[in-house]
Amino acid sequence: MTTRLVQIAMDAGDDSVLGRFWAEALDWNSSVEEPGVVTNLQPRDFAYPDPVAVCIDVITVPEPKTVKNRVHIDLATASAAHQAALVARLEDLGATPVDVGQGDVPWTVLADPEGNEFCVAEPREIYRDTGPIAAIVADCTDPRAMARFWGRAMDWTLHEVTDAHALLRSAEGVGPYLRLVRTPDAKTVKNRVHLDLRPCPGDDPAAEAARLRALGAADIDLGQGDVPWTCLVDPEGNEFDILTPR
Repeated sequence: MTTRLVQIAMDAGDDSVLGRFWAEALDWNSSVEEPGVVTNLQPRDFAYPDPVAVCIDVITVPEPKTVKNRVHIDLATASAAHQAALVARLEDLGATPVDVGQGDVPWTVLADPEGNEFCVAEPREIYRDTGPIAAIVADCTDPRAMARFWGRAMDWTLHEVTDAHALLRSAEGVGPYLRLVRTPDAKTVKNRVHLDLRPCPGDDPAAEAARLRALGAADIDLGQGDVPWTCLVDPEGNEFDILTPR
């Protein structure tokens, strides 16, 4: 039994506004799942779910952003000219440069219109076939332990691991990477960006949640009430959801 990473859930003050920014940034389709609550984003001509892409759900929440996000997106580029052009286009859409202490690095750090940090990566061979989202990047204190958890949780392949970072990708070798980066900063608030996982058709979501708890996940009450999904946290307290099979 395993479960699939199907989407990134992104909190927003206004799902329609932030959804429009990311749809234009990625050149993806957007659709309203629930007016004023959830906007869905996915690639054009995409048959959901498919590991070739991780979709995005933008969700309106009342809480404002208060700290640097522990989970963010890296965007892929094919050349230095493409990187510069993409940064310029994103700024035209409403992104702004942001200093998170990155220093002199070859990638560009921006924030979307609601302040969510993301990076426009310099051209990297490893990202040449990922699609527009090169990687989902998560801060952590122990990349090795987190790689073990997420690799087993999703049956993803480990490509690199050191004390400083770990890199995983789907067993099919498609779609974005999951990059786990060591940071000294402790988690202090609920993440505004989290992962949604979905069991395969016919699988039992309760059994899948039990399997993930055995790997080190734990239940969390976020005030979600009676919902069809299960809210869990990974071994470092990062929230994620187990959706219904599909």
